[in-house]
Formats: sequence, structure tokens, C-alpha cells
Amino acid sequence: MNIALWIVQGLLAAMFLMAGQMKAFTPAKVRENPQMTWAQDKTDNYIRFIGVAELLGAIGLLLPLITGIFPWLTVLAAIGLGLIQALAIFTVHLPKKEYQVIPVNIVLLALAVFIVFGRFNLFS
Repeated sequence: MNIALWIVQGLLAAMFLMAGQMKAFTPAKVRENPQMTWAQDKTDNYIRFIGVAELLGAIGLLLPLITGIFPWLTVLAAIGLGLIQALAIFTVHLPKKEYQVIPVNIVLLALAVFIVFGRFNLFS
């Protein structure tokens, strides 16, 4: 189970590092991206905020367990990333009827939930 959790954590961290760095450092490109229509009516600071949150979450998925310093932060990072996905689904994509991107959000949410329950059980 621990190996599966590490694999999922690495994959999820990689996904959020890529997405987060794009949002945090190049919000204008995010707004121009035809696959990210949610960003067209958002400010640069809003897009950057989401990007920084995703970057911190990705770091939080790996660094606490690697260093052994506050390893319970990994569970909090996974909860935070799951919350970002749930909010994206219910406050952005569903109201805008962007049904084609919701499966990606659901997969990322499911991976975050897997980490939460897997790591929470290992710490209890």
C-alpha cells in the first residue's frame, strides 16, 4: 500500500507542479489557452493564487514525508488539493456547462482522496 501511495503522490504532485507553475507564472498564457476557458474572465491575481496553492499542495504531498518533518502535512496537502478540485467542479465547470473537463477533475479528486485515506490510516 505504501508503494502505491508514493506512486500516486508522485503523479499527483507532478500534475499539480506543471499546472501550478503555468498558472502562477504565466497567467496571461492560461487565459489565452482554449482548454482553460474558466480563466478568461478571471484576474491575473486570481489565477496566480490558484497556481501558488497548487504548487504548495504539490510540494506538501512529497516534502513532509521525504524529510520526516510533520508528515501529517501530506494529508492536509491532499485535502487542500481535493478541495481545489471539488471547487473547480461545482463552482466553475458545472455552472459554465464545461462537462468535457470534469472527468479530469474527478480523477484528480479521487487520487487526492486515495492519498488522504491511505496516509491517514498509516498515521493512525
